[in-house]
Amino acid sequence: MTMKESVALVTGGSRGIGRAICLELARQGAAVAVNYAGNEAAAQETVEACRALGVEAEAFQADVADPAACEQLIQAVKERFGKVDILVNNAGITRDGLLMTAKADDFDRVLSTNLKGAYFCMKAASKLMMRQRYGRIINLSSVVGLRGNPGQTSYSASKAGILGLTKSAAKELATRGVTVNAVAPGFIETDMTAVLPENAKTAMLSTIPMGHPGQPEDVARAVAYFAQPESAYITGQVLCVDGGMAV
Repeated sequence: MTMKESVALVTGGSRGIGRAICLELARQGAAVAVNYAGNEAAAQETVEACRALGVEAEAFQADVADPAACEQLIQAVKERFGKVDILVNNAGITRDGLLMTAKADDFDRVLSTNLKGAYFCMKAASKLMMRQRYGRIINLSSVVGLRGNPGQTSYSASKAGILGLTKSAAKELATRGVTVNAVAPGFIETDMTAVLPENAKTAMLSTIPMGHPGQPEDVARAVAYFAQPESAYITGQVLCVDGGMAV
């Protein structure tokens, strides 16, 4: 197995970090299934960018918060490409707000997409991967899942949950040649962080030893490392891509 023989599914792959991951995996030769929730045009842009790198690529719509949709997504990718070797659980949302004023519905929605979505996709994909006796699952956590952050109780909880999910699944799937690892980005320049108030950005930058935010490509390269066939003896690990923020 090489990356050029691999099929990768990236959830939330239409833009930002997800798009960067799709492109990095495509550069390394993997066929790419680009999942998106609602922005079909953005997903198609990612697909075309992957195809321009010489690989097969296709867009697949699914709301990962829906367990049935996740089952259908994995099956659709298998029908199109014949298998699923790499699963990157990147889809995520935020509903920020202080604990005392946060809405229960927002908390539920964040956990349903960020944590349960990863769980549902892993559950469906692991069945294929165990039969293949090969698989690479990479879950996107966050530095706030390790450290917490004021105003982000729901997001922090979802990303902390990803860590436990990753470690437990790694132990369950290890004997079948399936590795499960997590990447925890810090302050990365994306559409999601662009809307933060300037004072919040300044405060965050002050906690980064390197003194500057990261780029989506920094995260993508870390994900690609775990996706490599050569990473076969690494599982249950968390790699922080944060300029030293979590140190």
